[in-house]
Amino acid sequence: MTPSAEIARIRLNPHSRAVQRDLRDATEMHRTLMRMIPDNLGDTPRHDTGFLFRIDEDDETSTVLVQATVPLDHAGLPTGYGDVRIKQLKPMFAALRPGLGVRYRIALNPAKRERLPLEQKNRRGRIVPLTGAEADQWWARRAREAGLHLTSVIPTPLRPVRPHGRNAPPVRHSLIRYDGTATITDPVALTQALLQGIGRGKPYGAGLLSLAPATTA
Repeated sequence: MTPSAEIARIRLNPHSRAVQRDLRDATEMHRTLMRMIPDNLGDTPRHDTGFLFRIDEDDETSTVLVQATVPLDHAGLPTGYGDVRIKQLKPMFAALRPGLGVRYRIALNPAKRERLPLEQKNRRGRIVPLTGAEADQWWARRAREAGLHLTSVIPTPLRPVRPHGRNAPPVRHSLIRYDGTATITDPVALTQALLQGIGRGKPYGAGLLSLAPATTA
């Protein structure tokens, strides 16, 4: 059975105070965008609805993609927040097949857990962000697990984000955007990765994988 999900593309209004606030604070952005899904969904609505978002900034334009497995409704967004277009992803899921060439984009928080000496074996090491070749290798490995064989990789470091608020953990999320081309090897694994997102930092704009047909010469 082909899964169902929706994606919203919001072209942000740069004159909106709410937009200006949210672009400065990923916690506020997450809180604003969560208004697009229904209330009363339990204690873990982001996880249970596969809620993901990504900020794409190109030249002077900022666009937010929002994805969920429940219907999205822009009525809860602040007035004048931006131009919203919503579409179903079911046709995309139905088109996935082995050998299909695609273009991809994803913002990720590549990281690993620090290894501690043996005398501290009962403690967990801190999460360490990865950069450079280590981050690229991390993405290549996660892409393989997600049913993609990467054929080109273009990394773009993004501004790191830090949770805000009184009870927010003192963790900085280092984000890298990856663009490129790939070939689908496992449509089932890829569908799960598209629905669930990849890696850490999902409440702060990481993990949403978007695909488009590869252009041919």
